[in-house]
Amino acid sequence: MSDQSPILVTGAAGRVGAVGRTVTELLSKQGKKVRAMVRTEDERAQALRDMGAEVVVGDLLDLDSMHKAIAGCETMYFAMSVSDAYLAATINAAAVAKHHGVKAFVNMSQMTLSQMSVTETTASPQHKLHWLAEQALNWSGLPVVHVRPTVFLEGFFLLFSSPSVKKSDQIRLPFGDGKTSPIAAEDENMDFYAQEYSKALGRTITYQDIPVGPWRDGLIERGLPIHLVNHLATMADLHRAGRYDRMSDDVLTLSGQVPLSVQDFVRKHAATFTASAKEA
Repeated sequence: MSDQSPILVTGAAGRVGAVGRTVTELLSKQGKKVRAMVRTEDERAQALRDMGAEVVVGDLLDLDSMHKAIAGCETMYFAMSVSDAYLAATINAAAVAKHHGVKAFVNMSQMTLSQMSVTETTASPQHKLHWLAEQALNWSGLPVVHVRPTVFLEGFFLLFSSPSVKKSDQIRLPFGDGKTSPIAAEDENMDFYAQEYSKALGRTITYQDIPVGPWRDGLIERGLPIHLVNHLATMADLHRAGRYDRMSDDVLTLSGQVPLSVQDFVRKHAATFTASAKEA
């Protein structure tokens, strides 16, 4: 593969987890040419330029957008936020990638798919779309690598636990007693994570299990799309059932770096978990 060929990163400005932005940053720091695809021209797009990335604005569902984004790229990282258009976007990107002779298509998928098949599924509409998308990519003939993480700390643990930690020193999540192993973390139950939060923040944080139903209702009240809400509720149910108890050393094996610990992650985002003097 040519060192001069840019690596395409889709979803580079994503809000939830910001994985695409992190991928862009890490590749740029390694001196790689990165073409970052975003949906909207805004301050997040400018931040990507400041990292050294070439930014293209487009829609994963739009054929012309994908030709402009992929042309000249031999490698691409494909990711998209939870959406009911996920399957169509994946196939659109794959068709254009094959047309342009992409030599490596890295697909950000989900761990749960390893337990899904043509006869086994989950209640999440997003899981079903992810599974079908993987099948389509496998059939495409493209050289595909599927990456199947559990959950990212930037998701449940930052977006959905920070309000209750800030307000009442509690991690209020509907995970029951199930163990979980988010990326950059240990494989432990939620009481362990509460201890790590406490060490990082210098105050006592406890874990409070809450029922999935009321938590789901709260997400709807916040205005989240029902497709996303149903997906998150299914993930909560799977956590309670111990389906995220899937610790591995893949991050270290693939990257050569020790994953960021929960304690270090929380310490890095301490301001998000701590009420300001005005809020206290």
